[in-house]
Order: sequence, then C-alpha cells, then structure tokens
Amino acid sequence: MSAATTAVQRSSPLKVAMASFIGTTVEYYDFFIYGTAAALVFPKLFFPQVSSGIGVLLSFATFGVGFLARPLGGIVFGHFGDRVGRKKMLVISLVGMGAATTAMGLLPTYAQIGVLAPILLTALRLIQGFAVGGEWGGATLMAVEHAPAARKGFFGERWRSSRSRSCPTPRSWRGGGDCRSCSAPC
Repeated sequence: MSAATTAVQRSSPLKVAMASFIGTTVEYYDFFIYGTAAALVFPKLFFPQVSSGIGVLLSFATFGVGFLARPLGGIVFGHFGDRVGRKKMLVISLVGMGAATTAMGLLPTYAQIGVLAPILLTALRLIQGFAVGGEWGGATLMAVEHAPAARKGFFGERWRSSRSRSCPTPRSWRGGGDCRSCSAPC
C-alpha cells in the first residue's frame, strides 16, 4: 500500500462523517423551516377557505405527510444505493430535497390556483420526506462503512443522535460523563 493510499484512508472516515453530518443538517434545516412556515404562514396562503384553527391543522397535516414518506424513501434509496452506489444516491436525495424546497418557494397560493395549491404542496412534501428517508439511512451507513473498525458505533450513533446534538459540551461529544446542561447521561 502506498503512502498516498494510507493517507486517504486515514482522513476518509472523518471526511465522510462530516459530509454525512452536514448533509443531514441541511435536510433537517429544510424540515424545520417548513414546520415554522406551516404554523405561521401556510394556513393563510394555502387554506384560507377554512377557519384559522382548521387551517393550522391542515397545514400541519401536510407537514406530517413528509414523515410518512420517509420509510419508503429509505427502502428505495437503500435498494438502489446497494446497486448504483451510496454516494450517487445521496446526491440524488440532496438534489431532490433542494428541488422540492425550491418548488415550494415558487408555489402559487390558493388565491392564485385554488385547490391545486394545497395538492401540490402535499406532493412536494412527499418528495421531501422521500428524499430525507433516503439520505438518513444512506448517510449513516456511509459513515459506518468508512469508520475505523473500533469506532463504527461512534460514527454510526453520534452523528445521528439527537442527544449528542442537544448536549453542547465537548465532553459529552466524546462520551465522557454526564451533560450538566441537559441532565442527560452523555
């Protein structure tokens, strides 16, 4: 094995883990932005024909549709990730998420196209959920596959765990002690 190959192998796990973390962060940022818009903006833009309370519920129902599509996205992207390659499927999932998000930003409102607006909004949420389902499993699997043998658990769990993101202290990221700020064992 050449020195260049060894150097690439040593830096590769961290690089893959960071790419996985960044990709997941971007996709979940899209999800959180949608949740905020669903609470504050979408009831007026996409469901003005109903009361404000029902509009908020319908808006959150479109938010929930994205979660229903995740398992199917994980299955489909996992299947093709094994056949075509995980990196290619991760790129497709990120582009799919970005395209759906952009299309939502350009989507006409109920006042402009009527009932087609909430239907298109729901379809775009299905695409987003499908893409996140594919990205989540693929990114975790890539991080674990590229991790050193003794650190596979760290690379697979720590980047995905909400606990590791909610505990702000570097000590909690290394797995030592408990996190005083959130009183959870980290």
